Order: sequence, then structure tokens, then C-alpha cells
Amino acid sequence: MLNNIFLRFTVIALLVTATVFGLNIQKENKIDADAKVVLRLAEALPENNPVTIAMRRFAELVSDKTNGNIIVKIYSSAQLGQESEAIEQVQLGIIDMTRINSVVLSIVSPSMGVFTLPYIFRDFDHKYKVLDGKIGDEVRADLNKVGLTGFDYMDAGSRSFYTRDRMITSIEDLRGLKIRVQPSYITIRMIELMGAVPTPMNYGEVYSALSTGVVDGAENDYVSYSTSGHYEVAPFYIEDNHLSPPAILLMNYARFRSLAKPYQRAIQEAAREAAWYERKIMTEANMRAKEKMIAAGVSISAIDNRQFREAVQPIYKEFPLYDRLIKRIDAVK
Repeated sequence: MLNNIFLRFTVIALLVTATVFGLNIQKENKIDADAKVVLRLAEALPENNPVTIAMRRFAELVSDKTNGNIIVKIYSSAQLGQESEAIEQVQLGIIDMTRINSVVLSIVSPSMGVFTLPYIFRDFDHKYKVLDGKIGDEVRADLNKVGLTGFDYMDAGSRSFYTRDRMITSIEDLRGLKIRVQPSYITIRMIELMGAVPTPMNYGEVYSALSTGVVDGAENDYVSYSTSGHYEVAPFYIEDNHLSPPAILLMNYARFRSLAKPYQRAIQEAAREAAWYERKIMTEANMRAKEKMIAAGVSISAIDNRQFREAVQPIYKEFPLYDRLIKRIDAVK
């Protein structure tokens, strides 16, 4: 216990030191616009996932916009660690960039958690009116406080449940099942309110857990369900669309500020173009993935999710931090 506490304080101390040191030197040590810069970007998803494809596009755009003076090296398939590990490494400046789902990111920057509440967005258009507007800007700005710079939001699909042994036709069928979730309090609490047993674990462990019965089910969008092979061991997919959390590209704050202004602008522009590209190909990929799952024999049910919505209503009152943001999000037309 004492060792864990000591380790946590050590990490915090290193993070504060790295951030303060970075802020102190950035004005004196701006990287010249003619210098070659190599940035390492951690991506947990595999090469065939639309998000990773978009990160490859981002790297190409950065190179084009800087005449090859900035090279972004992509390390996909969690080569540099899972998402929670990648965030810490970027904060500490061990690696430069990572693409993170907002569910995991909310642990580090709490305001990001409002986008991970169940059924917070009415539909796709509403979602991006919020994220591309003042609310999205304000939440993204909070990342600076924890040593991170955030760029334009990307799509992570709409998440639904899938199970090993049987189709879910009502919320009663979900009760008591062990469901893998991302390590986020909001997601854990949502599953509890639905009557299931939340089981947090890293993405890379889910296939084995489903195969061996460690968990009864999980939740994700069609693309991740397909590319991960989870449909092979959990062939019942239930379209309830409980979460639609965005993803976001992050960079170490001090590292970004150390770059010359033309480089900063180039990265911002490339990130924006890559985000819009990713939203398009993610939508298309989810449609294709669903067709593939049907062809593979997966049982799919588009259920009425009103019972699920009603079950999770208490979660909104449990997060007074989000009261103002929730009202503003709801008011966006």
C-alpha cells in the first residue's frame, strides 16, 4: 500500500516537474522552423482500424505542411502501451503524442467526462455541433492544466453491447452479466445502474476474457467489434447505442509549445483535416463492418433502448460537476 502511494506521488512529482520545466524553457529553446523534428505517436488500435488509418493521414499531412521537417512516427496496436499508459507517457514527455478515447481521458481531465455520459448526444449532428462549438473548445482547453494539448475531436462510433451466450432483448437480460468496460467511473456506474457487473480491463485483454468466460460480454462499435475479432467469441450484438464518446489526438503541452509557430499551425491544421477525414471513414467503416458481421452469422438486434435510458437517469444527478455543461449541451440545436 505504502509502495503504491509512494509511486503515485513520484509520478505526480515527475509530471509537475516536467510540465514546469517545459514551460520555463520553451521561450528560450524554441525549435527552429528549419530543424528536423521527429514525434512519436502511440495508437492502441490496429493498423486496419479507421482511427489508425486517420493517424497515418495525419502524419502525411504534417510532413506535407512542413516540407518534411516534422516526421510523425505511428506506433499502432499498443506497441507503446494501452491508452491509459500512453496518456501518462505523453504527460511526462516520454512520448510526444497519442490518440485517446474520451472515456479513458476523463480520468485525467474530469470535464471530458461529460461527453461520456450515456445518451448525452441526441444524434450525430447534435454531437458535432457540441464538439465543434464553444463547449468542445472549453473542455479541450482544460487539458492544458494537466500537461496536454488537445486537437479536433474524432469519432469513436456509437457503442452497443455484445455477449457470448445469448441475445439481450431487454434490460432484464443484462442483469447479473459480467460486462467488460473501459476503466472509467462513469462507464462503470452506467453498467451498475443497468444491473450488470462492470469488469474494467484493457482493450487488448478482452478477446481472451470473452473466450474463456472471464466476462459475459463487452461493448463497442461495429468497427472495433469486427477488427478485434470479438464477434468470433461473442456473436450476439445488441444495438442500444448507449455511448457515443469522441476520441481526440493529444500532444505533450510543453513539447507542442516548444515548436516554432509555423510548426504549431501545421500540426493544428493537419489534426483538423485528419479529424474530419476520420469522421467520414469511421461512419463508412461502421456500415461496412455491420454488413460483414451479418454475413459472418452474427445475431443483431436493434432493441428499443427506453428501458436502458430510464435505468441510467440517476447518473446525471451524481455528477454535479457537469450540471451546467449538461444544460448547455441539451440546449444546442
